[in-house]
Amino acid sequence: MRVFQLQRWSAIALLFFLTIHMIVVHYPPFHINFDNILVRLENPVWKVIDILFLLSVLVHALTGAYQVITDVDRAFDYRKGLAWAAAVIGVVAFVYGAATIWAFQLPV
Repeated sequence: MRVFQLQRWSAIALLFFLTIHMIVVHYPPFHINFDNILVRLENPVWKVIDILFLLSVLVHALTGAYQVITDVDRAFDYRKGLAWAAAVIGVVAFVYGAATIWAFQLPV
């Protein structure tokens, strides 16, 4: 899949997840504080939604940064290395973020 297509698909996913995020977290009567976040994240469905949101943000941001950097003529020769660097950064950030989201539990 081409980079620009990947970014377009991640943008569609972002519209979906950002809409859910804004409605649930920021608009009354669903105003939320940290205690409510802990309760919400006890449900595995919300954990999956947040992890997918994280994935779409990372894909969209890293593909966009890759496209901007490789637009510069001098960076064109390094595009394979830049793609690998973006992939490694994305995987590390995704694993760290997903592990953090999955670890949330109500205090005993």
